[in-house]
Order: sequence, then C-alpha cells, then structure tokens
Amino acid sequence: MTKEKTIAQFLNVQKFPFFIRDEKGNELYFENDEEFWIRSEYDSNNKITYYENSDGYWSKNEYDSNGKEVYYEDNDGIIFDNRSKLEISMEEIAEWKGVNVSQISIKE
Repeated sequence: MTKEKTIAQFLNVQKFPFFIRDEKGNELYFENDEEFWIRSEYDSNNKITYYENSDGYWSKNEYDSNGKEVYYEDNDGIIFDNRSKLEISMEEIAEWKGVNVSQISIKE
C-alpha cells in the first residue's frame, strides 16, 4: 500500500511552511516540512466549520445568525448541541391544519 502524497508533495513545494488561503485570507490548508498538514473550511462569515489534520483529528462547528457557536463535534466523541429546536403549541398546529385541538393526537 502506497502512502498518498500530501498537497505540497504533489505540487513539488520546496519552501515551508506552505499555505493555501481563500480570497478572504482564511487558511484553507497548511503543511510543514515534516508532512504535518491542517485543512479547514469556513462559512460566509469566516467562521471555521470544519477542521482536520494529518494526525486524524477533526471537528465540525455550526453558528447561529449572530455568529455564536451552537454546535460542535469532534472525533473524540465530544458533542455540544445548542441548536434551536422546533417548539409549536397544539393550538398552532390546529390553526395551521384548520382543525380543532381535540382532533389532534401526537404519535411517537
């Protein structure tokens, strides 16, 4: 089994550290001369949404409309989930469906 080339090896880069940045200056890729690399993705607000490195570590992030982190997950099994949940009353469901509340039952 042959080891896959890193991006720097594929491009025959000789000068390190090697970086790839997007048009906003966000660091999408980093590699050093010891073949350690980091890959990152960002949302439209320049917040990191995905991170991984050559050691196998990865993490995912989500943010609300104010830029506050509402979700985090990583390869160690750590999960933080404070995303908005749908809350709706029986009265709202009845009005939406055009029925009486007494006609509604909830199934699991």
